[in-house]
Amino acid sequence: MSASNSILKEIREIVSFEKGKPPAQQPYFGSDAEIYLTPEYLRGGAATEPIKASANAVRVKQGDSIVLWDGSNAGEVFKAREGVLSSTMTRLRHGDEFDVSYFFYAVKGWESHLKGQTSGSGIPHVDKEVLGKLKIAKFPQAEQTKIAEILSTVDRAIEQTEALIAKQQRLKTGLMQDLLTRGIDEHGNLRSEQTHKFKDSPLGRIPVEWEVKRIDELLANVDPPMRSGPFGSALLKEELVDAGIPLLGIDNVHTEKFVAQFSRFVDPKKAQTLKRYYVRPRDIMITIMGTVGRCCVVPDQIGTALSSKHTWTISLDQEIYSSYLACLQINHAPWVLNHFAKDEQGGIMSSIKSDTLRSTLLPVPPMDELMAIEARMKSLTGDYEIKVDLLKKLRALKTALMQEFLTGRKRVTTLLDGKDIPT
Repeated sequence: MSASNSILKEIREIVSFEKGKPPAQQPYFGSDAEIYLTPEYLRGGAATEPIKASANAVRVKQGDSIVLWDGSNAGEVFKAREGVLSSTMTRLRHGDEFDVSYFFYAVKGWESHLKGQTSGSGIPHVDKEVLGKLKIAKFPQAEQTKIAEILSTVDRAIEQTEALIAKQQRLKTGLMQDLLTRGIDEHGNLRSEQTHKFKDSPLGRIPVEWEVKRIDELLANVDPPMRSGPFGSALLKEELVDAGIPLLGIDNVHTEKFVAQFSRFVDPKKAQTLKRYYVRPRDIMITIMGTVGRCCVVPDQIGTALSSKHTWTISLDQEIYSSYLACLQINHAPWVLNHFAKDEQGGIMSSIKSDTLRSTLLPVPPMDELMAIEARMKSLTGDYEIKVDLLKKLRALKTALMQEFLTGRKRVTTLLDGKDIPT
């Protein structure tokens, strides 16, 4: 980093390092119990057990800057809550020359660099020398405070948008389960057993008009309707070219979203020999490497493209089932996820076997009702995607503002009541 009209300070010149300590007892429910600050707790994804602090415990205040020192995410920078620091984390204690929030953002700006420079042959840990040599800009206090205020405002907007997305995803999953087990009556309302007839099925109670079918009963009349590959000598790595027919992989298949960014290509003549692996509009693609089970629908404008051995590609008969609703169920429906769980090894799904996929059961309403369910779900999905897009823009804005303000390339002096700040 560089900063114009400011003083650059190396972190080792301005901080002392205080590494957290293991608790004396955990869990502990005595009257003197304290909150133990773990990375999971600070990320907001998990509760924390109360502890009895050790005699040399490091207690931190709200807003202190702390760094995850050990582990796979070593180098991650957190804004502390009040509590006792865990043994995998270190507080960066600095003097009054730095605004507390500004200092956090200044260190946070180095997070990617710090995470990429960890050391240790076993468990990765922060390299103290690397951290100590990082430079942050020392602006006048008023400017530091204004920078922190701006970045905090964007952070709050990000947190609020994340909360709305999480809430909408829960609503979406709940509505999907309701619609695909109860359906929509002739008045556009969810059916209930008080007003409509239901029957038992392998998926539970469903309307009497519905059926339950295996995926292999819903396939299109194409050859082959389910494929993964090409494998082995059918397509060698050295046969990939810089331009031509896209070879799709797990990077193109996100949850409910096809990402049209292509990095692997096959010569058109070679692709002709691999026609059985062509993808078609409205095919569904499911990842079988990396994050296994992620599913999306191939867009109508795909053109000519090949699937790869890292995905299952399935062509459904569009006259009897909706690719969109099949995709939703593969991503979220408990009746599908529980079925896929049989392929798990040690709680981790390493692949999805052909027989497992073929025998996956889906509820099958009459086609007009299926289309009404699809329309209802797409309406909710559209609003959800607007919020996801907003979140991406807010995160990009934060990154840009950090690069501008924390390096001094752009100053906030004009925002401080129109007064210049002495530098």
